[in-house]
Amino acid sequence: MAQGVNAMGLTAIDLGLRGAVSGVFLMIIVVALMRRATGQQALLGMAMAAGGVFYAIATAPFFPKSSWWWVLPILSAQPAVFWLWARAAFDDDFVLRRWHGVLWLAIVAFGFAMTLGWTNWPAMATAGGKVLSLLALVLALAAAAQTVKSWRADLVARRRRLRLAMLAVNVVLIAAIAGAGFAAIPVAVPGAPGSLQTAFGLFMVAMLAGAGVFGTQATVAANDATAAIASGDTGGQPRGADRSSTGGIAVDPLLLRRLDHLMTVERIYRQEGLAIGALGARLDVPEYRLRQAINEGLGYRNFNAFLNHYRIDDAKTALSDVTQREVPVLTIAMDAGFQSIGPFNRAFKAETGMTPSEFRREALAPPQTAPDPARDEEIGQRHQGIG
Repeated sequence: MAQGVNAMGLTAIDLGLRGAVSGVFLMIIVVALMRRATGQQALLGMAMAAGGVFYAIATAPFFPKSSWWWVLPILSAQPAVFWLWARAAFDDDFVLRRWHGVLWLAIVAFGFAMTLGWTNWPAMATAGGKVLSLLALVLALAAAAQTVKSWRADLVARRRRLRLAMLAVNVVLIAAIAGAGFAAIPVAVPGAPGSLQTAFGLFMVAMLAGAGVFGTQATVAANDATAAIASGDTGGQPRGADRSSTGGIAVDPLLLRRLDHLMTVERIYRQEGLAIGALGARLDVPEYRLRQAINEGLGYRNFNAFLNHYRIDDAKTALSDVTQREVPVLTIAMDAGFQSIGPFNRAFKAETGMTPSEFRREALAPPQTAPDPARDEEIGQRHQGIG
């Protein structure tokens, strides 16, 4: 009897947590719609929130087993949504492509093939489930790799906190679910032993996201960071904006002048593998202050974008120089501070809209003489006189 009462109590807690999760995620979606957030990160954030509601309900105790055949395929594609959101949140150059949607649809279709084939080919369906678990782990690791890859170059303090807070919880949750698939532990099955743990993990994610969306700027770091999920705003400021007049932290103008001298006169951006820590050491300022100066004072969200602005200007000057007509583009790129031709070509085209070779060809082309109607008429009259 006591065990039955205890089980009922745990089930009630489970359902209560899932109800809270659904409510918070739905409120996040409503806030995003009210803010008319249409950026790709905001749209993916809403998709994540909707997926959180769907997952909380579909894996709850007493959810009808007859619905598993269409529920599990959709749930299996949620790690792909999370991976795309991580890309959009942490990579300023990321753009959604058609193949991203095709990947999501392919995972859903594969999931349907597994669930519909369970009755006739249970062994094949079990193997397919493990494939989906492996894919979830791969996508979670890819999201983690994206975070680590660009974390050092990120200048937006709010987004840096977002990396550590939201990603850690989501990766652990996805890894737990995928690991359960390998171990044949039905964590995602209603009423399973792992149901309460899953509900608690979802609750932590929802609270973290909700505190960021609805909390004030005085909340803890992990809370205010996740406001980006609904709004699509991970910080940053237009170049040249005066943060001191808008309540932001004032940036030392002397530091900005020293930084400008270092970049424009000493051209330190040419140093191979220049990192923000080394630049801070050169200026004898803490790294966090330099990040703030570049982001808050100059409006750059990424340290590499800040360096590439000067490097591309340097390369444009060299490509426009007639005395360097025969210098290979690769040499010019390396002299400007790029370590290989690929990143240089991509950054240059993103900045100018043309390749370095096209830019050089246009810059070094001889100026065309403007048409002179009076001169053309005089020449025509001379030809008529000769005729």
